[in-house]
Amino acid sequence: MKRLAAALMLAVCASAAAQEMEQGSRRPPPHDRDEAFRMVDAYIAGKLKDSLGLNDQQVAKVLPLVTQLHRDRREAIHGRMQSLREMRRLLASGAATETEVEQKLVELKRLENEEPVRLRRDREAVDAALTPVQQAKFRVLEAEVEQKIRSLRHDRPGRPGPRRQPPDDEPPPQP
Repeated sequence: MKRLAAALMLAVCASAAAQEMEQGSRRPPPHDRDEAFRMVDAYIAGKLKDSLGLNDQQVAKVLPLVTQLHRDRREAIHGRMQSLREMRRLLASGAATETEVEQKLVELKRLENEEPVRLRRDREAVDAALTPVQQAKFRVLEAEVEQKIRSLRHDRPGRPGPRRQPPDDEPPPQP
């Protein structure tokens, strides 16, 4: 379950980050990204009870923990990407001093060290509320959601690179 949430968040955030890098100043507004996050959260919330076989009491306990895990993952990825953008700008300016670069690097390393600790804490909290079978089902759910997001990202219009080939019985998409 933790891996699914982690993978899902990572995929969404990586997608947003990759899109930012590809599009530069044409990146989607933050509210579009936030809406995508809300949609993913709502999807997982809707699947938790049935996919994991949770009772109402477990749903009430697990949902806030999963939400916290997602929030912390997003914040970690956002902080890291922000730090990298600042470092990239500093280096691209041509006027970066070694001290300035070192300060940015220290900040980036701090974020990289804090992320696994926070996410491990969040995953352990989710696991503590679930049986071992439910933990396994959560991880499967996370993997399925991650795969779905990857598929959607891969097939989205305007995406550069090779496209998924339709099966033989499926007509090719019309431009």
